Amino acid sequence: MTIDIDQFGHNSEGATVTIESRLFNSLTRFSGDRSCRERFTLPAGSTVRDVLEKWGLPKAEVFLCMRNGRDVTPGLVGAEINVDTVLDEGDVIAFSGPVPYSYGFGAPVV
Repeated sequence: MTIDIDQFGHNSEGATVTIESRLFNSLTRFSGDRSCRERFTLPAGSTVRDVLEKWGLPKAEVFLCMRNGRDVTPGLVGAEINVDTVLDEGDVIAFSGPVPYSYGFGAPVV
C-alpha cells in the first residue's frame, strides 16, 4: 500500500497503526494454522481491504464486518461491506460469514 503523505502530513512517513482482527463462523477456516484472533501492524491510512488481504479472505465470503462493534456498512442486510473504511490505532475488526438460519443462508427475515 502506498501512503499519500499529503493526506497525513509531512512527517507521517513510516507511521503505523496496530489493530486486532477476529474471524467468526464460516470464516475461521481462513485462519489456517493461526489463531482466529490476530494483531496486525499496518501503515497509517490502511483500510478494511488491507486486513482482508492479510487474512487472505475473499470479500465475497464476508457477510458482516464490524469495526469496534459497529457494522462498517450499516443499511440493508447483506449489503456489500465497505472495504474502504480507514483504520485507527487500536481498532478491533471482526469478520463473520453467514450465521445459520440467517438472511445469508436464504432464511426469511421475520
